[in-house]
Amino acid sequence: MSHAIRDTFSGVGALFRGFGMVLRRPKLFLMGAIPPLITSVLFLIALITLLVNITDLVTWMTPFAEGWAEGWATTLRIAVGITVVAGVVLVMVVAFTGVTLALGFPLYDKIAEAVEDELGGAPPEVDEPVAGMVARAVRQSLTLILISAVVTVPLFVAGFIPVIGQTLIPVVSALFGGWMLGMELVGTAFDRRGLRRLRDRRRAMGQRRALVLGFAVPSYLLLAIPFVAVVVFPAATAGGTIVARELLPAVPPRDLGASPQNVHE
Repeated sequence: MSHAIRDTFSGVGALFRGFGMVLRRPKLFLMGAIPPLITSVLFLIALITLLVNITDLVTWMTPFAEGWAEGWATTLRIAVGITVVAGVVLVMVVAFTGVTLALGFPLYDKIAEAVEDELGGAPPEVDEPVAGMVARAVRQSLTLILISAVVTVPLFVAGFIPVIGQTLIPVVSALFGGWMLGMELVGTAFDRRGLRRLRDRRRAMGQRRALVLGFAVPSYLLLAIPFVAVVVFPAATAGGTIVARELLPAVPPRDLGASPQNVHE
């Protein structure tokens, strides 16, 4: 079995291990489910609003198809509708993670800490004011949401390509969405080790892409399902900590880390 395949299965296993760790702590699990429940309600309202109006929206976006044969026009508009919804879901899942982490920051920090304590060998937390940690987390989440929105545009355009737009593009969207989600979920463990920049996460994740995607893509697909995310999110937070520990050695090398004072993107 190749190293990439082993890493992929290890990534999937990290999500299952995350489930096991949080389910052994029912109180922490239930508290961790409250922020994603709130976010799920808000995002579900937004998604339902989109779906209710998708026909009018797609018709407005494709005025050039008015003179086409009915079959071709319908096929095009169905493809555009699928692409629009897929693009919005991609952005919403990444945004969902950022918003939920911001709402439940102390709770998810506790989950990450419980994982670190159970597995052992974690460095002591770097002392930093909570306000500064939250502000940095919000800033980085907004950066990831913006990147996701920008990448969604070419994916949306590619969705118009026959066959490829309905087969390859959804796969690419899931891989990209999973990657961006992974950058969010490993954040707490990286911060604890003084690695506070997104580039630190990206560099470490790039060394073991199969591990990250094996964990993050299933998490992304599950978090895209309204209210399933309520159960998955605490486990994904724990799994992200497990993955981060796999990505980083016990003592971060000097060329990978950022000093505790360097907290800017």
